[in-house]
Amino acid sequence: MCSSNATVRGLLAEIPEEFGTVVVDLEASPEHMTRSTTEHVDHMLVVAEPYFKSLETARRYHHLAVDLGIPKVSVVANKVRPEDTEIVSEYCEGHGFDLIATVPFEPEFAAAERLGVAPIDHAPHSPGAEAIRRLASDVGANA
Repeated sequence: MCSSNATVRGLLAEIPEEFGTVVVDLEASPEHMTRSTTEHVDHMLVVAEPYFKSLETARRYHHLAVDLGIPKVSVVANKVRPEDTEIVSEYCEGHGFDLIATVPFEPEFAAAERLGVAPIDHAPHSPGAEAIRRLASDVGANA
């Protein structure tokens, strides 16, 4: 097993129950799933952008997560422009996915990335930051 995956797996196994919700942002790769890194995951958020290839990749990850026995798998649509909202919703509904959040395309988030700062710190009152806060609240409330 890759040492970084083994480290993450070990850390997740040792997190005390009283911590409540713990969010782990893993790279966009199936490697962490096939190396048992997700063994102690209760709820996986699969992030997809509103493009066919991204949605198809999310579909494969979603099925893999279900096959691995992850109890709850949800989709977060990211960088969604108004004209893409319906397409993303229909895709998720058509595949039986729980679309838990839609984060709108946010030009200020690209600026934050260039500056090396967190998007919600750079543009705290933007629609994208509000969507992220709602997502965090919803995930925490349903843990």
